Amino acid sequence: MTIGARLRELREEKGMSQGDIEKATGLLRCYTSRVENGHTVPSLSTLEKYAGAFGVKLFELFYTGEEPPTAAAALQESGNLAGPGGAEARFRIKLEKLLKGLTEADRKVFLTLAQKLAAR
Repeated sequence: MTIGARLRELREEKGMSQGDIEKATGLLRCYTSRVENGHTVPSLSTLEKYAGAFGVKLFELFYTGEEPPTAAAALQESGNLAGPGGAEARFRIKLEKLLKGLTEADRKVFLTLAQKLAAR
């Protein structure tokens, strides 16, 4: 997941708009949009502003667990933070959320369907 996609996910979880982020951080709404869509990579000081606006600790921008991660767990959880952005990242986040809610039987049906579509 990209950092922009994670910031969008946290913003939406908190029920905040980009305008709310602008008011809380002083960062322009268009800057937040550029970050969320993978066009800009924020600095550490900017990430601290986002963490403050969301009311989370800085590590929570990169990790979804309750406690600070070990080094190995952080790498596994974060995946490729510099990976694809924009629509592709948003699609992947939505797909991950949907797949987490599936039962094992539904997951098997979904994977079978995906394999058949990929074979075409």
